[in-house]
Amino acid sequence: MLTIFSTTKPFMGNIGIIQTNAIRSWAALQPACEIILFGSEEGTAEITAKLGIRNVTQVERNEYGTPLVSYMFKIAQDMASNELLCYANADIILMSEFTQAVRQIEKQPFLMVGRRWDMDISELLDFQKTSWEEELKGRVGKEGRLHGITGIDYFVFPKGLYEDIPPLAIGRPGWDNWLIYHSRFRKIPVIDATSVVTAVHQNHGYASFPGGDKGFWEGPEAKRNLEFIGGEEYAFHLGFTDWTLTAKGLRLARSWQSLFFKFRALPVLHPYFSP
Repeated sequence: MLTIFSTTKPFMGNIGIIQTNAIRSWAALQPACEIILFGSEEGTAEITAKLGIRNVTQVERNEYGTPLVSYMFKIAQDMASNELLCYANADIILMSEFTQAVRQIEKQPFLMVGRRWDMDISELLDFQKTSWEEELKGRVGKEGRLHGITGIDYFVFPKGLYEDIPPLAIGRPGWDNWLIYHSRFRKIPVIDATSVVTAVHQNHGYASFPGGDKGFWEGPEAKRNLEFIGGEEYAFHLGFTDWTLTAKGLRLARSWQSLFFKFRALPVLHPYFSP
């Protein structure tokens, strides 16, 4: 049904716990999903072997050692056994409602995205328990915080949708925004699945990143990504989705927020509207 692909950091300390939880949640999805992990960081070979996951060890990177979005999306689309793919950040736990949401969508082609729930998880979850989803949702209801419209952590799309991605650095500001802009520019429906998908983001910081938070958001890779996408006006976020997925199916986005961003996008999507 679905091929999920991602890349990881070394499986060490808290980030190792976070990534293990995320990947094991993907492996627990039904119908079973094909999973592809890019990279050869410490611990990757072990988890891919244990869970029967495909591992692409050779990854094209920039001079900072960061994997390139263009390379991973191309190889994943070439390798995928399924017609639908999903890139998910390796700190995102997905549950059964995720594949149910994907099966609801009949529009082709499309891009499905959604907001995430932020919460602290410091322990390995037991995915052998039949009640793990119910227990996790209970924790989300008590401890979780719904992230704003700028947090974009998963992308579901049909094979062949992304063939001309700039050499963007994965996990750096701007790359995810470009994916939404690209689909809107091509008049491909961008669907917000927040209301039916509980995507759990396990909180972590950027202490290990050179320069910390400031280095992550304002460093050379962030600036280069912004140049590649064309500037801040092309940094489309979840406010720029034009469809909403609900329990009853797809609906056109008609909130005040969606109307605001629809007008804001006019000069970018339709340059003849620009002053």
